[in-house]
Amino acid sequence: MCHRLPAAGHAILAGEPPELDLTSAASLDAALAGFRPDIVVNAAAYTAVDRAEDQAELAFAVNATGPGLLGEATARAGIPVVHFSTDYVFDGSLGRPYTEADPPAPASVYGASKLAGERLLLAANPRALVLRTAWVCSAHGGNFVKTMLRLGRERAELGVVADQQGAPSFADDLADAVVSLLPRLVAAPAGDPAFGVFHLTGAPHTTWHGFAQAIFEGAAARGQAAPRLAAITTADYPTRARRPADSRLDCRRSAEILGIEAADWRAGLARCLDALLPRKEANAA
Repeated sequence: MCHRLPAAGHAILAGEPPELDLTSAASLDAALAGFRPDIVVNAAAYTAVDRAEDQAELAFAVNATGPGLLGEATARAGIPVVHFSTDYVFDGSLGRPYTEADPPAPASVYGASKLAGERLLLAANPRALVLRTAWVCSAHGGNFVKTMLRLGRERAELGVVADQQGAPSFADDLADAVVSLLPRLVAAPAGDPAFGVFHLTGAPHTTWHGFAQAIFEGAAARGQAAPRLAAITTADYPTRARRPADSRLDCRRSAEILGIEAADWRAGLARCLDALLPRKEANAA
């Protein structure tokens, strides 16, 4: 967002603790009064899925209380808000891609905290857009692509879970989607169909194993040795928090109402790998 918004001509305030505290109503009100934005995009979250099982209070403070207070603050300021949520609000047992009409059933503290945040935000500000996404990656921060590349350099063979389905989503695609929506959202009154809950991930669907295969194929094309990949099950790789086995999200509503198609994650992966593994120029003769 910090790259895409200025490039599109928007002035931004990217606040973070301690200057901006998402869990403090006074801090949020002061930031909104000082900067006077036309819209707020909340990209903040507690995303340590396994640690959240033991840090539920902190996870709920950031993921639930924070969005609720943000909704109240933006409602008082008379401005809309965009908020990112997650496929983890579902338990993954449905057997088909989830639509926005399917009832959530989180199976982890992280998922429960994010669902609570959605509900508190929407209850506080009717001009809120919640974008549920999944498997977010980019060249920045910690994510599956960077973890796979690191492990691929360290190990000759990797086991990757092949029985969890979903879709990678690249941060630049999500940011571009938000930027494209800003003019509509700023002008839209409460009740506009652009507000509410929408699903937006990459496409097509795959598994973590399938995603890893694509990562290492791209890495090999850029000169990095690739490990052997073994397909394993969720039972082979136990984690503190339960992951949804099938968290595919149906993104058709975003296309129909918001005019945003699910971006091909393979193109996003290529851009990400180009940033992380720039191709070496051939030596001149």
